[in-house]
Amino acid sequence: CYRENILKTAKALVEDTKLLVSGAASSQDKLAQAAQSSANTITQLAEVVKLGAASLGSDDPETQVVLINAIKDVAKALSDLIGATKGAASKPADDPSMYQLKGAAKVMVTNVTSLLKTVKAVEDEATRGTRALEATIEYIKQELTVFQSSEVPERTSSPEESIRMTKGITMATAKAVAAGNSCRQEDVIATANLSRKAVADMLTACKQASHHPDVSEEVRERALRFGTECTLGYLELLEHVLLV
Repeated sequence: CYRENILKTAKALVEDTKLLVSGAASSQDKLAQAAQSSANTITQLAEVVKLGAASLGSDDPETQVVLINAIKDVAKALSDLIGATKGAASKPADDPSMYQLKGAAKVMVTNVTSLLKTVKAVEDEATRGTRALEATIEYIKQELTVFQSSEVPERTSSPEESIRMTKGITMATAKAVAAGNSCRQEDVIATANLSRKAVADMLTACKQASHHPDVSEEVRERALRFGTECTLGYLELLEHVLLV
């Protein structure tokens, strides 16, 4: 029942995405209608996903987290898409903002697809861990793209904060190795959830620290390079766990 409702609502959201993209080239009224419609649909989708997560029961909290993370990714992608649509409104087809809009729409569809795959996998205990890991890998890749963009963070933090966040990577690495050895679905799901948070926190702290007023251009470039290398190395580790 929940799966059918999620599928139906997700399809409606994909249609809203198409309207948002086409709305950038049409009137402000049409764009506003598309934005409002997508906002209503994502609210409905979040509700049915939460009901689906609750139906799993409290004895499987890690899988509940996987589902909630999946809808959070869709909501974030929609927010970015609406922002990109506003930026591209009334611009010519070859304007850079149009390419950003197409990129945001692609991420949106990717995340909706990922949500549907996750919902399907939840019903099959044998594939839950694999799907959770695949979703985490996709999420980390998206976070890395944001990290590598020229966008300056809204706030800065100290280098100490960045160092503190690397501890999460160390813990997640140990968890990933253990999951690769045990191959138990619950261990893999827990690894996926922990890895997702650890890498995202590290990337955020690294970028904020690299833009601290006391940091030189040379140190900033090195920090950003090492943040990227750390993430790529961790992705490789997760790919190995997935293979195992």
